[in-house]
Amino acid sequence: MNAWIVVLLLAAAFSPLVWIVPSRRQRGQMDVRLAARRMGLGMQMARPEWPHWMQPEPPAACPQYHRQRLASRGDWSFWQVAPGEWHNRWREPCAEEPLLQLLRRLPADVYQVDANKQMLALYWGERGGEEELKAVVEVMQQLARL
Repeated sequence: MNAWIVVLLLAAAFSPLVWIVPSRRQRGQMDVRLAARRMGLGMQMARPEWPHWMQPEPPAACPQYHRQRLASRGDWSFWQVAPGEWHNRWREPCAEEPLLQLLRRLPADVYQVDANKQMLALYWGERGGEEELKAVVEVMQQLARL
């Protein structure tokens, strides 16, 4: 009987530690983020303002991957409303064919790609692994030159 009480007390004492251990999904996200840093991308959590017409609504806090922009052809932003379907802030489809072809190579859980004079930012749900990260890095390298 005393052994069972000791086992229960130990289980009660160590059960909060289970909350500290990262889940498999969190470990996968951390692996993707570390690999992105090794490939030259920066990452931070951001709270972007999503357009009211985005359905389903993206999460309030979203990982933002960014890098320096090498060429500056103007500012632009596009949101992915369906896999492979990209619209601007006025909900007009992307009309630039070379840009659209690059954007279509991104994973389906990329919510937005944004470019200004200095930076290129991409908001991604991180549901994929290394393959999706490689596609993101390749596209961002090419977009940085546009």
